Amino acid sequence: MKHSLWILLTSLVVCSIGCGKSDDTAKTPGSGAPKTASEIPKRTIGVSLLTLDNPFFKVIGDNITAEGKLRGYETIVVSGDKDVAKQSNQIKDFIVKKVSAIVLSPCDSKSIIPVIQEANAAGIPVFTVDIPCNEPGVKIATQVATDNYGGGKEAGQAMIEALGEAGGKVAILHFKQAESCILRVKGFREVIDAHNKKGGAKIDLVAELESGGAKDMGYKAAEDSLQAHPDLRGVFAINDPAALGARAALEKAGKADQVLIVGFDGQPEGKQAIKDGKIYADPIQFPDKMGIEIVTAIVQHSKGETLEPQRLIPTRLYRKADADKDPELK
Repeated sequence: MKHSLWILLTSLVVCSIGCGKSDDTAKTPGSGAPKTASEIPKRTIGVSLLTLDNPFFKVIGDNITAEGKLRGYETIVVSGDKDVAKQSNQIKDFIVKKVSAIVLSPCDSKSIIPVIQEANAAGIPVFTVDIPCNEPGVKIATQVATDNYGGGKEAGQAMIEALGEAGGKVAILHFKQAESCILRVKGFREVIDAHNKKGGAKIDLVAELESGGAKDMGYKAAEDSLQAHPDLRGVFAINDPAALGARAALEKAGKADQVLIVGFDGQPEGKQAIKDGKIYADPIQFPDKMGIEIVTAIVQHSKGETLEPQRLIPTRLYRKADADKDPELK
């Protein structure tokens, strides 16, 4: 009897010790037990934009950050400052950090190829926003952008409308480094060429100067255009900063009433200039939608969904009549 009792007690102790060890092992990290929230690696989106000096790109970055947070992503947003070498280093840093996805608006679509290939080799999906990279040898998950070609056509129609039956000489303030701007100018030129072939009031595209997409360079480009063509009647600027720079040059030269400006973007400052009669019209973009859509694409890609090569967001032509009804303007 005593012997049987001793065996029973010993068994209970062994069982107790064994069960305790089994429970400890289940709680050990790496043993297959559920991890706590703090142990789950955070998903991160690395974003390198053309420049954050332009409010348009800041809106994109802010919306990627806000939408990413809603979808469970942290976001790192940096400015390439129109410097492809700087942007390449930023992407290399994202690769080292092993971010979940990389979003960029290339400073130069051709020169950025090698570092995109590095991201491809590291298995990190790359998305482009606003400015595409359609070069061979790189894998882009998808491109989210304004329909820049369609917007350029709208700008051409606006210029025809602005000049009316008089027609006249027009200068283009370009930013050839960005493929988005190349598409805008292409659409603009096609509409003007088609208009001239129909026998309407002739519009001569007499100059195509580099504006850098910035106020200071836009000012200089417009100034040079006026010196070469004192009878200039129109300016198509590829974005609002360049358009506002051109306006300042026209005012200084005393020709603000002679030359009509069509811009592109629809930034608050550009819209205000339209209301004030300083810019005739803008095909406006929707950078907030672009930021949200790029995060949606990242989430879909993470789930293994097939993405279309590009998602284009149409522009809308914005004139003074629209600005007069805009509650966000003064």
